[in-house]
Amino acid sequence: MRRAGGALSLLLVVLQLGACSPRQMIVGSLADELATQGQGSETDLELLRDAAPFHLKLSESILRQDPGHLALTESVAAGFTQYAYAFVAFEAEQIEAKDAKAAERLRQRAARLYERAHRHAMRGLEMATPGFAKALAGAQAKDWPAIRPEQVGLAYWAAASWGGWISLSKDAPDVVADLPLAVRLAQRAWAVDPDWGQGTLTGLLGTFEAARPGGSQKEALAYFDQSIAQSGGKSAGALLAKAEAYAQPAGDREQFESLLRQALAIRDEAGSPQALQNEVMRRRARWLLDKSDDLF
Repeated sequence: MRRAGGALSLLLVVLQLGACSPRQMIVGSLADELATQGQGSETDLELLRDAAPFHLKLSESILRQDPGHLALTESVAAGFTQYAYAFVAFEAEQIEAKDAKAAERLRQRAARLYERAHRHAMRGLEMATPGFAKALAGAQAKDWPAIRPEQVGLAYWAAASWGGWISLSKDAPDVVADLPLAVRLAQRAWAVDPDWGQGTLTGLLGTFEAARPGGSQKEALAYFDQSIAQSGGKSAGALLAKAEAYAQPAGDREQFESLLRQALAIRDEAGSPQALQNEVMRRRARWLLDKSDDLF
């Protein structure tokens, strides 16, 4: 009887624990699928723009159920950052001359999307390393948080979205004041994996160096050239980063337009993970070339 009672008790415990398993398994499977659901080969930007909000909201909803899912956290942070840059902020630039008020509304929306992306990314880093944000703001380098190799992508999107948010928050000094922390975060990630994203992380450091007060244009140029080399010349984004953050401020129209034309000349191989990013950047390159007379 004792043995039977013990077996029954164990069975009840197993059944109680197992009752949650199907739901957890479904959430976990959805999180895995959403995190790996690549849209890198999709080059129809209008289709992507229409589909992205549903995908982002669904991913965000699943992430709330499984907040420790690192890959989905990175995917959500990346998705909001890319959507803000490729569609919302870009549209603001396009309509600025015709409707300044509408452009400002779009910039404010883009800033909120960048902030949202940053919040997701930092929450993921904080969950993995409690006290991460506080340590990042520490006065001593020895106190700054370590970043593990599997966290480099998440750190990149945290820094990139932070930079986007800061760039659109000129009237919010408390946000702008965090630029050194965004730079520090990118540097910490780069120290772990300087080749991440085929030079994407290196290019971000170049953009930060060119934009930060007291930044070195020489160092920025070195980052941009390294980023282009790391991509094998196949990243339109690396070329545009150098064009907009280095050649344009220097007033070098010839180099600016040459870099944009190089970006337009890139042809992606079938299934290239850079296809989507390159199409976004080619569209921007065409627009910038059309505006060259206004920019110089």
